[in-house]
Amino acid sequence: MLTLGLLAALVATTALAEPAVGPDRPLADAAQEARARELFTDIRCVVCQHEAIADSPAAIAADIRALVREQIAEGQSDEAIRRDLVRRYGDYVLFTPPFRWGTLVLWLGPFLLAIGAGTALFMRARRRKPEGAALDEREEAELDAWIKADDESGQA
Repeated sequence: MLTLGLLAALVATTALAEPAVGPDRPLADAAQEARARELFTDIRCVVCQHEAIADSPAAIAADIRALVREQIAEGQSDEAIRRDLVRRYGDYVLFTPPFRWGTLVLWLGPFLLAIGAGTALFMRARRRKPEGAALDEREEAELDAWIKADDESGQA
């Protein structure tokens, strides 16, 4: 009974798994294939998110590789291919998003944070520490007494 349940669970998880990706079909022209492979390194897998489609085993990455090869074979420029991918998947699909108003924070954010943190540290370092209040006559007399007592105990 337990074995039958494990077998059913194994079949269910296998049925839900993504199908295996077939091998890529490289372009016949070596120069076009080299161009495609260069583009693959700059295009992010939308499933894996941290891998380029050149390295991703995901089915969507294989589909994007096939699309890029198809567009190269049609004679489209690299820029036109990138624009088409951004239109389909958004700026996130490129490892180096374009520099425009919508991506300004991505490009300038780290520099602005570093400048802000440096300015805050500089201002904090320059801030003068408040001096302690002056001693009144009674406190000065007590301090003198402690100093004399310490001197006398050190000489004895």
